[in-house]
Amino acid sequence: MTLENARERRVRTGGVELCVAELGEAGQPTVVLVHGYPDSKEVWAQVAARLADRFHVVLYDVRGHGRSTAPRPLRGGFTLEKLTDDFLAVVDAVSPDRPVHLVGHDWGSVQAWEFATVARTEGRIASFTSMSGPSLDHFGHWINTRLRRPTPRRVGQLLGQGAKSWYVYALHTPVLPELAWRGPLGKAWPRVLERFERVPGDGYPTSSLPTDAAHGAWLYRDNVRARLRRPRPDAYAHAPVQLITPLGDAFLSERLYDNLEQWVPQLTRRTLPARHWIPRSRPDQLAAWIGEFVTANESGRTVTAPSGKYADRFGGQLVLVTGAGSGIGRATAYAFAESGARVIAVDRDAEGAARTAEMSRLLGAPDAWAETVDVSDEQAMEKLADKVATAYGVVDVLVNNAGIGLSGSFFDTTPEDWKKVLDVNLWGVIHGCRLFGRQMAERGQGGHIVNTASAAAYQPSKALPAYSTSKAAVLMLSECLRAELAGQGIGVSAICPGFVNTNITSTARFAGVDGEEEKRRQKRTARLYGLRNYPPEKVADAILRAVVRDEAVVPVTPEARGAHLMSRFTPRALRAIARLEPPL
Repeated sequence: MTLENARERRVRTGGVELCVAELGEAGQPTVVLVHGYPDSKEVWAQVAARLADRFHVVLYDVRGHGRSTAPRPLRGGFTLEKLTDDFLAVVDAVSPDRPVHLVGHDWGSVQAWEFATVARTEGRIASFTSMSGPSLDHFGHWINTRLRRPTPRRVGQLLGQGAKSWYVYALHTPVLPELAWRGPLGKAWPRVLERFERVPGDGYPTSSLPTDAAHGAWLYRDNVRARLRRPRPDAYAHAPVQLITPLGDAFLSERLYDNLEQWVPQLTRRTLPARHWIPRSRPDQLAAWIGEFVTANESGRTVTAPSGKYADRFGGQLVLVTGAGSGIGRATAYAFAESGARVIAVDRDAEGAARTAEMSRLLGAPDAWAETVDVSDEQAMEKLADKVATAYGVVDVLVNNAGIGLSGSFFDTTPEDWKKVLDVNLWGVIHGCRLFGRQMAERGQGGHIVNTASAAAYQPSKALPAYSTSKAAVLMLSECLRAELAGQGIGVSAICPGFVNTNITSTARFAGVDGEEEKRRQKRTARLYGLRNYPPEKVADAILRAVVRDEAVVPVTPEARGAHLMSRFTPRALRAIARLEPPL
């Protein structure tokens, strides 16, 4: 993705000319995105496009990168002081009367920490979002603390970060980095990003990469050793900071941000399961977090962290739940919302889906949307998948929960009954896995699929041949998909509730009886499940736990767990139970 629709201007400062791109309306709050090494401003293209409908988005090529000119000579031309001059020149040009919201990644974050902590930028920065790049001053103090008071843990942290920082040593060697980037490394870099970082190969990096990387080596040479040896003692942030830490970062340890609160009075922490290049691999999630942080600071509100049990795991992730208009689906949507996830509530009942989305926002979801669809309709599901990818992004967690109940003997169950149950309970799951699972796989950043099966999947019953068959198929499909997708970092879990107090009992069909008798049985079944009174919220908690732990098969209720054990160790006893007449 490029910045073809951006407005460009040139800003002259300190003997260089900076290429500045702008999107969105100038009257909106200004968000300045600063790229890292060996990137150019195009690394932010997907994030910028998602922010431009709400904000005035500004990107610029750091001196010596992209379409900005390089200082002459290179040595001494990339100091943090000169980079701060560049930043002030840009913000004076694009937002002379209002402070800007600063966002940095990698070396863009390293220099942005300088902007957010030096006195001469005070009042020009409204907020700062940092990702994958520490303050060199904070880093220097972090090292000195561990050298002055070494413990086995602290020494291990130093050695661990030292190993991750191998490239820093390489970039300090003379001439060799430039030769490598202008030669084989520059040519191989796009494939390296695709293979190891799983970022999409859609025209990025740009053709300026070899020159950018060669020039950018001076970012390290001009700053790293000097600042780590003599870190500033007054490097306190004068604006609210949002720290986004990718847990799979190959270059930076999570421990590097320990005790950051002493330097940042107003700190909001976020983590996400991703690798280093998150502007490319997680643009939807970053845009959601940046937008939320900017909006909160514009209105003077304090950003409150999600209160859910798994907020560190699901904060900002995109979760789609089918059958979310009631019961287990609604409870699951709420549980993800409380953990800070963005929620898409899908149901064929438009009103029910809308209520779930509305309450999800109140419970803590940064965003929540309602979509109306019948999961058994293949074309409707295809349209939904296209819309979700375009409007909201690639789903991180898919919960195929929609289902219907059907009771009755095999010979009382008509072909039409079979088709309806299989269309919703099985084909609805197949459609979800095929469409949204493919998007996860193509993105290459992992994810998780949850399929709601049932204890009936492994507990046979003479009264539930169609329902049990559909759920047994879902269970086996989940096991097969789990094997197929394991190598792509996509987990698959089958959730098997037992008797849960939801409205599926009052809407279940009973084959072979007239309408009056069917209503009587629905009421009786609903009453029995009500007496059991196992809440759907416990199933929702099991679903979130299954994703966190990457569990394969999860029986939820005590009777579901008992039947699962019997299916493995005493199947004959389970078959005997299947012959019993159900209560009518």
